[in-house]
Amino acid sequence: MIGVGWPVLLEVPAKKTLSVVISLAGIATAVLASVAPSGMPLMWMAVVIALGVMAVFLIQLLRGTGQPHRLESTFGTSTGLVLTSLGAGWVAAERLAANAANTGMMLVTGISMLVAIGVCLLPWPDRIVAPLGVVLATLAGTLAAPLFSNVPMLAAAVVGAVVGVILVCFRRLILAGGGPTRLSAMLAAGAAPVMSAGSLVYFLERMLLR
Repeated sequence: MIGVGWPVLLEVPAKKTLSVVISLAGIATAVLASVAPSGMPLMWMAVVIALGVMAVFLIQLLRGTGQPHRLESTFGTSTGLVLTSLGAGWVAAERLAANAANTGMMLVTGISMLVAIGVCLLPWPDRIVAPLGVVLATLAGTLAAPLFSNVPMLAAAVVGAVVGVILVCFRRLILAGGGPTRLSAMLAAGAAPVMSAGSLVYFLERMLLR
């Protein structure tokens, strides 16, 4: 979704070509995270991002000199490429020993994220939505941990707070420009915070679920 909708969201030229690069980066990092050694599932992510950014620069060069919005297109596409690559963290998190043993941490994380998303959909000002989203996401993780898993409540609270912060920050960032109007852009805007949280959730769970 990010691959198709991100260039539309940013309204940059060469949308189809750049969408292919973003999509391929996300697919490549996810596949490599699933087959990489269990101790280093994200070892290839930096390589894929670097190759993707090089491809973006090459596309801009092939567009020729004098083309409009080359700088915005380069930086915007590179950002989308990084976001979709960070989504490989969800694959890596699922491979952690704690999640492989069905501790329920991924379920608890998903509950916290759903609560934060629900708060972000409220048509209220940021000064209310931002703290409310973080607090409720934290509480959701804390309360869901003993109900649906054997995950420590502190670990669930930390992960819930982090995903809450990510989601409310993306809400502020996206709505600052008026918000997307096309369906593909809306889907990309909705998927971006979920994908970006992937790698951070992986590292948090790796530290907290020892």
